[in-house]
Amino acid sequence: MVVTRSAPYAALTAAVCAAALLVPARSAVADGAAPTPSAPALRVIPSTMRDGRCTPASDTVAEAVPWAQRRLGLSRVRPLSEGAGVTVAVVDTGVSTREGLFLHRVTGESAGRDCIGHGTFVASLIAGRPSAGSGFSGVAPQARIVAVRGTGATGATDAATVAHGIRAAVDAGASVIHVSAALPRTSGALKEALSVAAGHDALVVASVAPDTARTSAASSAPEAYWPAASPSVIAVAPYDAEGETADGAEHAQLAAPGFGVAGRGPAGRGHYVGNGASVAAAFVSGTAALVRSHEPGLTAEQVAARLRTTAYPGTPLWLDPYAAVTTVLAPREARSAASPPPLALPEPTPAQSASTRRSRLLTATAAVTTLVVAGWLAVRRRQRRTSSGRA
Repeated sequence: MVVTRSAPYAALTAAVCAAALLVPARSAVADGAAPTPSAPALRVIPSTMRDGRCTPASDTVAEAVPWAQRRLGLSRVRPLSEGAGVTVAVVDTGVSTREGLFLHRVTGESAGRDCIGHGTFVASLIAGRPSAGSGFSGVAPQARIVAVRGTGATGATDAATVAHGIRAAVDAGASVIHVSAALPRTSGALKEALSVAAGHDALVVASVAPDTARTSAASSAPEAYWPAASPSVIAVAPYDAEGETADGAEHAQLAAPGFGVAGRGPAGRGHYVGNGASVAAAFVSGTAALVRSHEPGLTAEQVAARLRTTAYPGTPLWLDPYAAVTTVLAPREARSAASPPPLALPEPTPAQSASTRRSRLLTATAAVTTLVVAGWLAVRRRQRRTSSGRA
Protein backbone atom coordinates (compact mmCIF):
# COMPACT_ATOMS: atom_id res chain seq x y z
CA MET A 1 0.00 0.00 0.00
CA VAL A 2 1.32 3.42 -0.90
CA VAL A 3 0.40 6.41 1.20
CA THR A 4 0.25 9.81 -0.48
CA ARG A 5 1.64 12.56 1.71
CA SER A 6 -0.23 15.85 1.80
CA ALA A 7 1.95 18.93 1.53
CA PRO A 8 1.52 22.64 0.88
CA TYR A 9 2.22 23.79 -2.65
CA ALA A 10 4.46 26.65 -3.69
CA ALA A 11 5.31 28.26 -7.00
CA LEU A 12 8.90 27.61 -7.96
CA THR A 13 9.35 30.40 -10.52
CA ALA A 14 7.16 32.45 -12.86
CA ALA A 15 7.99 30.11 -15.69
CA VAL A 16 7.06 27.06 -13.65
CA CYS A 17 3.80 28.66 -12.61
CA ALA A 18 2.97 29.45 -16.22
CA ALA A 19 3.51 25.82 -17.05
CA ALA A 20 1.33 24.81 -14.09
CA LEU A 21 4.03 22.57 -12.66
CA LEU A 22 3.20 22.31 -8.98
CA VAL A 23 5.35 20.25 -6.61
CA PRO A 24 5.26 19.97 -2.81
CA ALA A 25 6.95 22.91 -1.13
CA ARG A 26 9.27 20.55 0.76
CA SER A 27 10.56 19.21 -2.53
CA ALA A 28 11.05 22.52 -4.32
CA VAL A 29 13.72 22.09 -6.97
CA ALA A 30 16.73 24.31 -6.53
CA ASP A 31 17.74 23.92 -10.16
CA GLY A 32 14.57 25.65 -11.35
CA ALA A 33 12.77 22.80 -13.09
CA ALA A 34 10.44 20.04 -12.01
CA PRO A 35 12.17 16.70 -11.38
CA THR A 36 11.42 13.74 -13.59
CA PRO A 37 11.94 10.04 -12.84
CA SER A 38 14.91 8.15 -14.22
CA ALA A 39 14.60 6.45 -17.58
CA PRO A 40 12.75 3.12 -17.24
CA ALA A 41 15.26 1.41 -19.53
CA LEU A 42 17.87 1.23 -16.78
CA ARG A 43 18.61 -2.19 -15.34
CA VAL A 44 17.28 -2.69 -11.79
CA ILE A 45 19.93 -3.29 -9.14
CA PRO A 46 18.98 -6.23 -6.88
CA SER A 47 19.66 -6.47 -3.15
CA THR A 48 20.20 -10.23 -3.27
CA MET A 49 21.64 -12.62 -5.82
CA ARG A 50 19.29 -13.81 -8.56
CA ASP A 51 19.54 -17.29 -10.06
CA GLY A 52 22.97 -17.74 -8.52
CA ARG A 53 24.55 -15.26 -10.92
CA CYS A 54 26.28 -11.93 -10.56
CA THR A 55 24.36 -8.86 -11.70
CA PRO A 56 24.93 -8.25 -15.45
CA ALA A 57 26.70 -5.12 -16.64
CA SER A 58 24.75 -2.05 -17.70
CA ASP A 59 25.72 -0.01 -20.74
CA THR A 60 22.74 2.37 -20.60
CA VAL A 61 23.96 5.80 -19.51
CA ALA A 62 21.68 8.22 -17.65
CA GLU A 63 22.57 11.37 -19.58
CA ALA A 64 20.24 13.80 -17.78
CA VAL A 65 20.58 14.85 -14.17
CA PRO A 66 18.57 12.22 -12.21
CA TRP A 67 15.40 13.44 -10.52
CA ALA A 68 16.72 12.61 -7.05
CA GLN A 69 19.71 14.92 -7.44
CA ARG A 70 17.48 17.73 -8.64
CA ARG A 71 14.96 17.15 -5.88
CA LEU A 72 17.71 17.42 -3.25
CA GLY A 73 19.28 20.48 -4.89
CA LEU A 74 22.77 18.97 -4.87
CA SER A 75 24.12 21.49 -7.39
CA ARG A 76 23.57 24.24 -4.79
CA VAL A 77 25.51 22.55 -2.02
CA ARG A 78 28.43 21.29 -4.11
CA PRO A 79 30.38 24.60 -4.10
CA LEU A 80 30.25 24.53 -0.29
CA SER A 81 31.13 20.92 0.48
CA GLU A 82 31.94 17.73 -1.40
CA GLY A 83 32.74 15.57 1.60
CA ALA A 84 36.53 15.91 1.44
CA GLY A 85 38.32 14.41 4.42
CA VAL A 86 35.38 12.25 5.52
CA THR A 87 35.33 8.45 5.43
CA VAL A 88 31.99 6.71 4.91
CA ALA A 89 31.66 2.98 5.50
CA VAL A 90 29.15 1.07 3.39
CA VAL A 91 28.01 -2.10 5.19
CA ASP A 92 26.42 -4.02 2.33
CA THR A 93 27.33 -6.55 -0.38
CA GLY A 94 30.75 -4.97 -0.97
CA VAL A 95 31.88 -2.11 -3.20
CA SER A 96 33.57 -2.57 -6.56
CA THR A 97 37.00 -0.95 -6.71
CA ARG A 98 37.12 -1.00 -10.50
CA GLU A 99 38.95 1.89 -12.14
CA GLY A 100 37.05 5.10 -12.83
CA LEU A 101 34.13 4.63 -10.47
CA PHE A 102 35.56 6.23 -7.32
CA LEU A 103 39.10 7.24 -8.40
CA HIS A 104 40.92 5.09 -5.82
CA ARG A 105 38.77 6.41 -2.98
CA VAL A 106 37.57 2.92 -1.95
CA THR A 107 39.28 0.59 0.49
CA GLY A 108 37.96 -2.70 1.73
CA GLU A 109 40.23 -5.67 1.06
CA SER A 110 37.91 -8.69 0.67
CA ALA A 111 34.85 -6.42 0.32
CA GLY A 112 36.37 -4.78 -2.76
CA ARG A 113 34.48 -7.16 -5.07
CA ASP A 114 30.73 -6.90 -5.45
CA CYS A 115 28.98 -9.66 -7.38
CA ILE A 116 25.46 -8.49 -6.54
CA GLY A 117 26.18 -4.80 -7.00
CA HIS A 118 23.92 -3.33 -4.34
CA GLY A 119 26.75 -2.05 -2.17
CA THR A 120 28.41 -0.45 -5.20
CA PHE A 121 25.14 1.20 -6.17
CA VAL A 122 24.66 2.63 -2.68
CA ALA A 123 28.28 3.81 -2.54
CA SER A 124 27.85 5.59 -5.88
CA LEU A 125 24.92 7.56 -4.47
CA ILE A 126 27.05 8.55 -1.50
CA ALA A 127 30.34 9.38 -3.22
CA GLY A 128 30.20 8.57 -6.94
CA ARG A 129 32.24 10.91 -9.10
CA PRO A 130 30.76 12.77 -12.09
CA SER A 131 31.61 11.40 -15.52
CA ALA A 132 31.53 12.83 -19.03
CA GLY A 133 28.26 12.35 -20.88
CA SER A 134 26.16 11.82 -17.74
CA GLY A 135 24.41 14.10 -15.27
CA PHE A 136 24.86 11.61 -12.45
CA SER A 137 26.98 12.35 -9.40
CA GLY A 138 27.07 11.20 -5.80
CA VAL A 139 26.17 13.47 -2.91
CA ALA A 140 29.74 13.76 -1.58
CA PRO A 141 32.07 12.98 -4.51
CA GLN A 142 35.22 13.76 -2.51
CA ALA A 143 34.43 11.46 0.43
CA ARG A 144 36.32 8.22 0.87
CA ILE A 145 34.47 4.89 0.96
CA VAL A 146 35.29 1.90 3.15
CA ALA A 147 33.72 -1.25 1.73
CA VAL A 148 32.52 -3.55 4.52
CA ARG A 149 30.94 -6.92 3.90
CA GLY A 150 27.59 -6.86 5.68
CA THR A 151 25.95 -9.82 3.93
CA GLY A 152 26.68 -13.35 2.87
CA ALA A 153 27.54 -14.32 -0.70
CA THR A 154 23.88 -14.26 -1.78
CA GLY A 155 23.02 -10.97 -0.09
CA ALA A 156 21.27 -12.50 2.92
CA THR A 157 22.33 -11.23 6.32
CA ASP A 158 21.69 -11.43 10.06
CA ALA A 159 22.38 -9.46 13.22
CA ALA A 160 25.77 -11.07 13.81
CA THR A 161 27.01 -10.20 10.31
CA VAL A 162 25.81 -6.61 10.53
CA ALA A 163 27.34 -6.23 13.99
CA HIS A 164 30.68 -7.46 12.68
CA GLY A 165 30.40 -5.01 9.78
CA ILE A 166 29.73 -2.04 12.05
CA ARG A 167 32.73 -2.91 14.22
CA ALA A 168 34.90 -3.25 11.11
CA ALA A 169 33.71 0.18 9.95
CA VAL A 170 34.68 1.71 13.29
CA ASP A 171 38.09 0.03 13.15
CA ALA A 172 38.59 1.51 9.66
CA GLY A 173 38.06 5.02 11.02
CA ALA A 174 34.70 5.76 9.38
CA SER A 175 32.88 8.79 10.80
CA VAL A 176 29.68 7.91 8.90
CA ILE A 177 28.45 4.30 8.69
CA HIS A 178 25.76 3.37 6.16
CA VAL A 179 23.88 0.13 6.89
CA SER A 180 21.57 -1.13 4.15
CA ALA A 181 20.14 -4.04 6.14
CA ALA A 182 16.84 -3.83 8.04
CA LEU A 183 16.57 -6.81 10.39
CA PRO A 184 13.36 -7.96 12.13
CA ARG A 185 15.25 -8.57 15.37
CA THR A 186 18.40 -7.40 17.10
CA SER A 187 21.02 -9.11 19.24
CA GLY A 188 23.38 -8.30 22.06
CA ALA A 189 26.27 -8.21 19.60
CA LEU A 190 24.47 -5.71 17.37
CA LYS A 191 23.58 -3.44 20.29
CA GLU A 192 27.17 -3.61 21.48
CA ALA A 193 28.47 -2.72 18.01
CA LEU A 194 26.19 0.32 17.89
CA SER A 195 27.43 1.36 21.31
CA VAL A 196 31.02 1.08 20.09
CA ALA A 197 30.19 3.23 17.05
CA ALA A 198 28.63 5.90 19.25
CA GLY A 199 31.64 5.80 21.54
CA HIS A 200 33.91 6.50 18.56
CA ASP A 201 31.71 9.42 17.39
CA ALA A 202 30.60 7.57 14.26
CA LEU A 203 27.14 8.39 12.91
CA VAL A 204 25.16 5.31 11.84
CA VAL A 205 22.48 5.69 9.13
CA ALA A 206 20.17 2.76 8.34
CA SER A 207 17.07 1.69 6.42
CA VAL A 208 13.82 1.98 8.36
CA ALA A 209 12.53 -1.16 6.59
CA PRO A 210 13.69 -3.74 4.02
CA ASP A 211 13.81 -2.60 0.41
CA THR A 212 10.92 -4.93 -0.44
CA ALA A 213 8.64 -3.43 2.22
CA ARG A 214 6.78 -1.17 -0.20
CA THR A 215 4.36 -3.96 -1.07
CA SER A 216 4.59 -5.96 2.16
CA ALA A 217 1.48 -6.57 4.22
CA ALA A 218 1.51 -4.34 7.28
CA SER A 219 0.20 -7.18 9.47
CA SER A 220 3.26 -9.34 8.76
CA ALA A 221 5.82 -6.65 9.46
CA PRO A 222 7.48 -6.27 12.87
CA GLU A 223 7.01 -3.10 14.86
CA ALA A 224 10.56 -1.99 14.11
CA TYR A 225 13.63 -3.04 12.16
CA TRP A 226 17.22 -3.04 13.32
CA PRO A 227 19.63 -1.32 13.52
CA ALA A 228 17.33 1.60 12.54
CA ALA A 229 15.28 1.12 15.73
CA SER A 230 18.24 2.08 17.90
CA PRO A 231 18.00 5.64 19.31
CA SER A 232 21.57 6.35 18.19
CA VAL A 233 20.81 5.53 14.54
CA ILE A 234 19.18 7.76 11.91
CA ALA A 235 16.32 5.73 10.42
CA VAL A 236 15.51 6.66 6.82
CA ALA A 237 12.43 6.05 4.66
CA PRO A 238 12.14 6.41 0.87
CA TYR A 239 9.82 8.54 -1.25
CA ASP A 240 9.31 8.57 -5.01
CA ALA A 241 9.21 11.35 -7.61
CA GLU A 242 5.58 12.08 -6.72
CA GLY A 243 6.36 12.42 -3.02
CA GLU A 244 4.73 9.13 -2.05
CA THR A 245 6.18 6.92 0.69
CA ALA A 246 5.67 3.30 1.70
CA ASP A 247 4.00 1.93 4.81
CA GLY A 248 6.21 2.26 7.87
CA ALA A 249 7.62 5.66 6.94
CA GLU A 250 6.11 7.14 10.09
CA HIS A 251 8.79 5.29 12.09
CA ALA A 252 11.62 7.07 10.25
CA GLN A 253 13.42 10.21 11.33
CA LEU A 254 14.15 11.35 7.77
CA ALA A 255 12.93 10.65 4.24
CA ALA A 256 14.86 10.94 0.98
CA PRO A 257 14.46 9.85 -2.66
CA GLY A 258 14.29 6.08 -2.76
CA PHE A 259 12.25 4.86 -5.74
CA GLY A 260 13.34 5.06 -9.37
CA VAL A 261 16.78 6.36 -8.35
CA ALA A 262 19.65 6.17 -10.86
CA GLY A 263 23.17 5.17 -9.80
CA ARG A 264 26.27 3.25 -10.84
CA GLY A 265 26.76 -0.48 -10.50
CA PRO A 266 29.44 -3.18 -10.36
CA ALA A 267 30.03 -3.56 -14.09
CA GLY A 268 29.66 -1.66 -17.34
CA ARG A 269 29.84 2.04 -18.13
CA GLY A 270 26.12 2.58 -17.65
CA HIS A 271 23.71 3.14 -14.79
CA TYR A 272 21.19 1.11 -12.83
CA VAL A 273 17.99 2.02 -11.03
CA GLY A 274 17.44 1.23 -7.36
CA ASN A 275 14.48 1.20 -5.00
CA GLY A 276 13.95 1.09 -1.27
CA ALA A 277 14.93 2.53 2.08
CA SER A 278 18.59 1.59 1.66
CA VAL A 279 18.71 3.87 -1.39
CA ALA A 280 17.18 6.74 0.58
CA ALA A 281 19.60 6.11 3.45
CA ALA A 282 22.50 6.56 1.04
CA PHE A 283 21.46 10.18 0.40
CA VAL A 284 21.35 10.83 4.14
CA SER A 285 24.77 9.20 4.60
CA GLY A 286 26.19 11.36 1.83
CA THR A 287 24.68 14.49 3.35
CA ALA A 288 26.16 13.58 6.73
CA ALA A 289 29.55 13.44 5.00
CA LEU A 290 28.96 16.92 3.56
CA VAL A 291 28.16 18.31 7.01
CA ARG A 292 31.10 16.59 8.72
CA SER A 293 33.43 17.93 6.04
CA HIS A 294 32.04 21.47 6.23
CA GLU A 295 31.81 21.52 10.06
CA PRO A 296 34.47 19.07 11.29
CA GLY A 297 34.02 20.19 14.89
CA LEU A 298 30.49 18.78 15.16
CA THR A 299 29.92 15.51 16.96
CA ALA A 300 27.90 12.67 15.43
CA GLU A 301 24.97 13.59 17.67
CA GLN A 302 25.14 17.21 16.54
CA VAL A 303 25.29 16.18 12.88
CA ALA A 304 22.19 14.02 13.36
CA ALA A 305 20.39 16.90 15.08
CA ARG A 306 21.33 19.26 12.27
CA LEU A 307 20.01 16.89 9.60
CA ARG A 308 16.68 16.73 11.43
CA THR A 309 16.27 20.39 12.38
CA THR A 310 17.08 21.65 8.88
CA ALA A 311 14.79 19.19 7.08
CA TYR A 312 11.45 20.07 5.51
CA PRO A 313 8.55 19.52 7.97
CA GLY A 314 6.53 16.34 7.70
CA THR A 315 6.24 12.77 8.92
CA PRO A 316 8.94 11.84 8.36
CA LEU A 317 11.04 14.95 7.79
CA TRP A 318 12.38 15.43 4.27
CA LEU A 319 16.15 15.70 3.91
CA ASP A 320 17.52 19.10 2.79
CA PRO A 321 21.30 18.88 2.11
CA TYR A 322 21.75 22.58 1.37
CA ALA A 323 20.11 23.69 4.61
CA ALA A 324 22.03 21.06 6.57
CA VAL A 325 25.34 22.45 5.34
CA THR A 326 24.57 26.17 5.40
CA THR A 327 22.50 26.54 8.55
CA VAL A 328 24.05 28.44 11.46
CA LEU A 329 24.67 26.45 14.61
CA ALA A 330 21.60 26.40 16.81
CA PRO A 331 22.10 27.55 20.42
CA ARG A 332 21.72 23.96 21.61
CA GLU A 333 24.53 22.82 19.31
CA ALA A 334 26.82 25.73 20.08
CA ARG A 335 26.34 25.70 23.84
CA SER A 336 29.21 24.23 25.79
CA ALA A 337 28.59 21.83 28.64
CA ALA A 338 30.70 24.13 30.81
CA SER A 339 28.79 27.30 29.94
CA PRO A 340 28.77 29.79 32.84
CA PRO A 341 25.44 30.56 34.54
CA PRO A 342 23.59 33.74 33.52
CA LEU A 343 24.96 36.90 35.10
CA ALA A 344 22.84 37.86 38.12
CA LEU A 345 22.37 41.63 38.46
CA PRO A 346 21.41 43.09 41.86
CA GLU A 347 17.90 44.42 42.30
CA PRO A 348 17.79 48.26 42.48
CA THR A 349 17.28 49.79 45.92
CA PRO A 350 14.26 52.07 46.57
CA ALA A 351 16.55 55.11 46.43
CA GLN A 352 17.96 53.97 43.07
CA SER A 353 14.44 53.35 41.75
CA ALA A 354 13.30 56.84 42.81
CA SER A 355 16.37 58.42 41.24
CA THR A 356 15.72 56.51 38.02
CA ARG A 357 12.10 57.70 37.90
CA ARG A 358 13.15 61.34 38.43
CA SER A 359 15.76 61.07 35.69
CA ARG A 360 13.25 59.63 33.23
CA LEU A 361 10.68 62.33 34.11
CA LEU A 362 13.20 65.14 33.52
CA THR A 363 14.25 63.60 30.20
CA ALA A 364 10.64 63.35 29.01
CA THR A 365 9.90 66.94 30.10
CA ALA A 366 12.92 68.26 28.22
CA ALA A 367 11.89 66.39 25.08
CA VAL A 368 8.35 67.80 25.18
CA THR A 369 9.65 71.34 25.79
CA THR A 370 11.99 71.04 22.81
CA LEU A 371 9.13 69.98 20.54
CA VAL A 372 6.92 72.89 21.71
CA VAL A 373 9.65 75.48 21.15
CA ALA A 374 10.48 74.07 17.73
CA GLY A 375 6.83 74.26 16.72
CA TRP A 376 6.48 77.85 17.95
CA LEU A 377 9.58 78.94 16.00
CA ALA A 378 8.23 77.32 12.85
CA VAL A 379 4.96 79.24 13.16
CA ARG A 380 6.80 82.54 13.69
CA ARG A 381 8.94 81.98 10.58
CA ARG A 382 5.84 81.29 8.49
CA GLN A 383 4.13 84.49 9.76
CA ARG A 384 7.17 86.61 8.87
CA ARG A 385 7.30 85.22 5.31
CA THR A 386 3.60 86.00 4.91
CA SER A 387 4.04 89.61 6.13
CA SER A 388 6.99 90.18 3.78
CA GLY A 389 5.00 88.95 0.81
CA ARG A 390 2.17 91.39 1.46
CA ALA A 391 4.56 94.30 1.70
